[in-house]
Amino acid sequence: MTVLKTSLRNFFAHKGRMALSAVAVLLSVAFVCGTLVFTDTMNTTFDKLFAATSSDVTVTAESASDTGETTSDNGKPPVMPALVIDKVRRVHGVKAAEGTVFSTSVTVVDADKENLSPSSGAPTIVGSWNGQDARTMKITEGAAPHGPGQVMVDEDTAGKHHLKLGDEIGVISAIGTHTAKISGIAAFQVTNPGAAIFYLDTRTAQDTLVGQSGVYTNVNVTATPGISDDQLKKDVVAGLGGGYKVQTAKEVADANQKSVASFLDVMKYAMLGFAGIAFLVGIFLIINTFSMLVAQRTREIGLMRAIGSSRKQVNRSVLIEALMLGVVGSLLGAAAGVGIAVGLMKLMGQMGMNLSTDDLTVAWTTPVAGLVLGVVVTVLAAYVPARRAGKISPMAALRDAGTPADVKAGWVRALLGLVLTGAGGASLFVAANADKASEGSLWLGLGVVLSLIGFVVVGPLLAGGVVRVLGAVLLRVFGPVGRMAERNALRNPRRTGATGAALMIGLALVACLSVVGSSMVASATDELDKSVGTDFIVQSDSGQLITPQAVKAAKSVQGLERVTEYKVLDATLTTPDGRTTKKETINAADPAYAQDVRTETVAGRLADAYRPDSMSVFEGFAKDHGIKLGSTVAVAFKDGTTARLTVRAITSDDVVIDKGAMYASIATVTKYVPAEKMPLDMLLFATAKDGQQESAYKALKAQLHDYPQYTVRDQTDYKQALKDQIGQLLNMIYGLLALAIVVAVLGVVNTLALSVVERTREIGLMRAIGLSRRQLRRMIRLESVVIALFGALLGLGLGMGWGATAQKLLALEGLKVLEIPWPTITAVFIGSAFVGLFAALVPAFRAGRMNVLNAIATD
Repeated sequence: MTVLKTSLRNFFAHKGRMALSAVAVLLSVAFVCGTLVFTDTMNTTFDKLFAATSSDVTVTAESASDTGETTSDNGKPPVMPALVIDKVRRVHGVKAAEGTVFSTSVTVVDADKENLSPSSGAPTIVGSWNGQDARTMKITEGAAPHGPGQVMVDEDTAGKHHLKLGDEIGVISAIGTHTAKISGIAAFQVTNPGAAIFYLDTRTAQDTLVGQSGVYTNVNVTATPGISDDQLKKDVVAGLGGGYKVQTAKEVADANQKSVASFLDVMKYAMLGFAGIAFLVGIFLIINTFSMLVAQRTREIGLMRAIGSSRKQVNRSVLIEALMLGVVGSLLGAAAGVGIAVGLMKLMGQMGMNLSTDDLTVAWTTPVAGLVLGVVVTVLAAYVPARRAGKISPMAALRDAGTPADVKAGWVRALLGLVLTGAGGASLFVAANADKASEGSLWLGLGVVLSLIGFVVVGPLLAGGVVRVLGAVLLRVFGPVGRMAERNALRNPRRTGATGAALMIGLALVACLSVVGSSMVASATDELDKSVGTDFIVQSDSGQLITPQAVKAAKSVQGLERVTEYKVLDATLTTPDGRTTKKETINAADPAYAQDVRTETVAGRLADAYRPDSMSVFEGFAKDHGIKLGSTVAVAFKDGTTARLTVRAITSDDVVIDKGAMYASIATVTKYVPAEKMPLDMLLFATAKDGQQESAYKALKAQLHDYPQYTVRDQTDYKQALKDQIGQLLNMIYGLLALAIVVAVLGVVNTLALSVVERTREIGLMRAIGLSRRQLRRMIRLESVVIALFGALLGLGLGMGWGATAQKLLALEGLKVLEIPWPTITAVFIGSAFVGLFAALVPAFRAGRMNVLNAIATD
């Protein structure tokens, strides 16, 4: 009981000094709990949506996916004839059966050709208004569509794009463009995560999406009372026979949930990973806090030992303080996590994914997980300082506060750190020289972990040298104040090393990702310059295939020398060794593709692969199946007959664009695949006549203005789009890493604040002999800056090493250019100095306000 009372007294006596450590625990736990609440809420939202929108039993074409996706190679959804509805209605237990038509392979635009699709990546769905939708949607304005001139839109999309009754919109599908005016606006009765939904009447939907009447993509079946969904499914399967896919409401919901689960899992574990990094950084803050508190209470602990307290009691007293810190920080963090989840929901709303707080889901496991994690991490972090406190002898009561350094422990630590760092460097070397990326990635992971731990352990040893160099370069210009700042940073290398290590971790990841991102962009740009010989690329950013009308429009542009079509077909291959592959992809293009994309070959010429009944295979496939030039491969096309094609070229595996592709000409494929089954083009390549690139670019964009689902890019545009995509990903990662950096900044603040308290008497003496308040504040700020720059140097150096090693592995996949983003690295380094200045503001201000006499009198 005495130990508990002592711990409580010490905890509340030093609550101000514990505050920043508590904030670090709070932030880390809040991010964990916020992530769990946010992803649970998304799961709840999708569960409700899928449950509400699924009929008791759904019948689709056999080729349709489990999730109801309706995109096919020809841009039209797979359909069933109307007689299916009649068969289903005759099945025992069927109360009602209704045919519907819908497609996700569409683009919807307003009267100004502006795209109405969600910016969040959620689907755009155009379908027929039906009874199932009438149960889940409520018409708030106007009426349901009747006739080809009317369309109804969901309320969220209407509000986002300021659509109103009577506005004209265009539905663009593989069939063409259908225009209609808005007749009604309907609101979801459950939360819509962001999809844009448009409704046509059934006949118009058939004509617009499929190009023929009397066909349906789905049949929604309702059971009579007392008939279970499973029983109804069995009866429908028996009544229909084979050739159709029949699913219960639960199966449809599970399939849809599974399709979004992978995305949610990636998001969840990525965010938890960054929360883990913040916890790791927080450990250094907690260790520093308790180490300094123990050092400042050396005499007090010595007195406790002198009057009978055992080592275990002292140790337990410090751990109880840590336990209370962890409990307080974790409880506040769990509560703050709900706020973070709501904030993330609002952020997703800004990005186009609507999530309602009505679906906010806080499972009992979430706060428990946050509490356990926060407490365990805090207590473990305080264990070493607690052991150090237990080793304080009763004789320490006769000495001034502070314990002498353990020289033996310091050398042991330095030796261990050097060994770990060396092992990490060796692992990175092995990774950089690996022959296969899969093998090298394991060594890279090991190298990252070992080198990080090694730098953390050897930090105090590095602090002495690095801080002296920084002091000579940056601090000496400030005269005596600069030299005092340097000596203060060097006074306790272990503390400086731990504080710098906290900042090092976040900046190492920033530097690593910057190197990898810049190298990917540089490599891809270099590959484009070397391989792409065409001027313009036409494609849909939403994945829509290119319609024949758009191809015809592109080919009519004056100033173009050629337009190359590019299709992708699925096929089964039987090779000369007698083996049959499960599924391969044949890239069919016009013969000019060999000029548009200069693919390196190891045997033959790629142009020969476009001769009649010819093809190419890639190097790895040829080796695995004993294929040589002149070998014959039986190609069974998915929607056609079997062709026997002669291998005329073997392409190198050492490429980035179309790596692992097999080529054949469209003319060859057309002989074996019926016209109605032929896939639409995935891409178009256009090459301008000499000297007409600029005018042809403008003319091509103008000609495709009526096809806003496609984007025309020249090589400069394509490179910029690639750079923007990688940049957006990196910015998102940097945003998540900001949490760890914030915690590291709190660590610098806490270290300085406790250091000021520790040096109260010293500060008073310096003030008494003439040091001004301004000089004192400058000294503390400079100390903070040099600690921050120490952490930045370690972090940036370590991160660039990781990034360079990762690039070596990417080089095995064709990304061969290493580029160090020096502007980013320099900006981060300079920014670290400002971080140090910011962190020192409050400690420096408090030090400057000390009463000189009271400070000198401090024991």
